[in-house]
Amino acid sequence: MSEYVIGLTGGVASGKSALERAFAARGVGIADADRVAREIVEPGQPALAEVAARFGTEVLQADGRLDRAVLRARVFGNESERRVLEGILHPRIRERMQALCQAAESPYAIATIPLLTEGSGRAAYPWLSRILVVDVPRAVQKARLMQRDGIDAALAERMLDAQAHRDQRLALADDIVVNDGHIDRLEAAVGELDARYRRLAAAVGESA
Repeated sequence: MSEYVIGLTGGVASGKSALERAFAARGVGIADADRVAREIVEPGQPALAEVAARFGTEVLQADGRLDRAVLRARVFGNESERRVLEGILHPRIRERMQALCQAAESPYAIATIPLLTEGSGRAAYPWLSRILVVDVPRAVQKARLMQRDGIDAALAERMLDAQAHRDQRLALADDIVVNDGHIDRLEAAVGELDARYRRLAAAVGESA
């Protein structure tokens, strides 16, 4: 049972997955918001039924699974529709994330939340003990994004501009890891943070 939870966030192509893997390799329980978001709209899940009831069966594929492309097109650029969708999904995502973190058998858990800054930060996740931001210079982020997704510079810029500004994420941070491509430095940073978080979690447990 883990009550000490670290919120891990960062911009697109900043290296959140690399940090997540490094913590997991140290036996830390991980709850990933992107993974949870996919799980809660699997066939048979209440969220999928509610999405279909609200947006119509055209957002479902022939096999009953969610057609993400159709739904994305439906809410893209439509603020009211997007908010309706978020109202269906986000409370369920937060609830499931918290349950997964509390069920972790490690002294603390990592909650990977890519859009933490865009989604009201600590106000939306009051159960986070600390927030860890993986930070990367924009030029490095852009280059990684172009290579990863096979896109041109203009599209990469638009994708970066659609997210919260780097300074907004850093303003939320209790801890920062600069992931500029040096894997040894990244491993060393995670090692230090893991030791710190274990101490902090133990102190909280002793005072409870």
